[in-house]
Amino acid sequence: MSKAFANLGLATSLVETLVKLGFETPTDVQQQAIPYVLEGRDVLAGAQTGTGKTAAFGLPIIHRLLEQGIERDSQRNDALALVLVPTRELAQQVYDNLTAYAQNTELKIVTAYGGTSMGVQVKNLQGGCDILIATPGRLLDHMFCKNVSLQKAHTLVLDEADRMLDMGFWPDLKRILAKMSSERQTLFFSATFDKKIKDIAYRMMNEPQEVQVAAENSTAETVEQMVYPVDKKRKAELLAYLIGSRNWQQVLVFTKTKQGSDALAAELKLDGIKAVSINGDKSQGARQKALDDFKAGKVRALIATDVAARGLDINQLEQVVNFDMPFKAEDYVHRIGRTGRAGKSGLAVSLMSRDEEYLLEAIERLLDTRLPQQWLEGYEPSLIEEIVDDRTPAKKSRSSEKRRMKAKMKIHASRGKRR
Repeated sequence: MSKAFANLGLATSLVETLVKLGFETPTDVQQQAIPYVLEGRDVLAGAQTGTGKTAAFGLPIIHRLLEQGIERDSQRNDALALVLVPTRELAQQVYDNLTAYAQNTELKIVTAYGGTSMGVQVKNLQGGCDILIATPGRLLDHMFCKNVSLQKAHTLVLDEADRMLDMGFWPDLKRILAKMSSERQTLFFSATFDKKIKDIAYRMMNEPQEVQVAAENSTAETVEQMVYPVDKKRKAELLAYLIGSRNWQQVLVFTKTKQGSDALAAELKLDGIKAVSINGDKSQGARQKALDDFKAGKVRALIATDVAARGLDINQLEQVVNFDMPFKAEDYVHRIGRTGRAGKSGLAVSLMSRDEEYLLEAIERLLDTRLPQQWLEGYEPSLIEEIVDDRTPAKKSRSSEKRRMKAKMKIHASRGKRR
């Protein structure tokens, strides 16, 4: 048995499960947050990605539910604890983790998010559940149809709380909070918190305990960061060069738009690199298949929008590339947090065109550090200010194909002359 976890006050059966899962010692955020959650305190926790935040709130919630005893009413549809997340991928990841922790219990854990069958979720919610992990939009759908009640929910978790408190989710969040008891325990966990978000959080919480296990809005020391200045029109070419010349077998690449992710995946395929895109326009089945293929090594490059910046936990992922610099500096922290997880080393590369320099400055202000820059030979940015290419991805793809065909014709012509 792990004395380190037992000393935090967790139930013996739960500690034994952790040992079987390979947990040896608590991470800093688990060490500090778990005792507060067990006491029933509100907690505002900031910790770098990949440091075990899900276990930091999930383990004590499971412990408290086991202490209370399982007494579900088949005639009711109450959820006793609610975990709200911003993306489908994160919902599934949290569900997988919590079901693993609770595998030797009778706790009922249910997940509800868009892009999948409402019917299956309705069936799972029948008779209520102990822990519900949901995205706000789909949860509101179930609440409207009276498939679930939050009246008895004694614990609320906002995972990736900075995103959940952003204005995009705020209207949905207010409607959900209105259906919950004000006596609840509230737990906010994220890798980044700015002052505005903290102010909102404190208004929603009751004398919260603040846990900050690293400098605010910081990145893991295990992640090496590098910025390569390059002309916008040569980014795809440079990315293909990096993947090939450095023999990257598994790389997660972030773009700023859905169309851009699809176009880049197509461009890399033409260069002989197996690539697939994942974005909000894809069905959940397509998104899951792309992720599964990437994890299994069937795909070399996964091209994603920020839908994947939170919630993807890929073992041994060594490279992350910002093909486009993120508009929000905080998203940089979440993007590169997909690598260097659980103490492993990682590399975060950013391809920066001249019109994105102000975005890099915002990131450096957030991190309070200068990121190293390097010009790669053969890909040095031009001195003349580049013209923004506003063609559609389809037109650009056709143009790229024409360039390739011309190059192939030149190769064949030169071979004919040699004959």
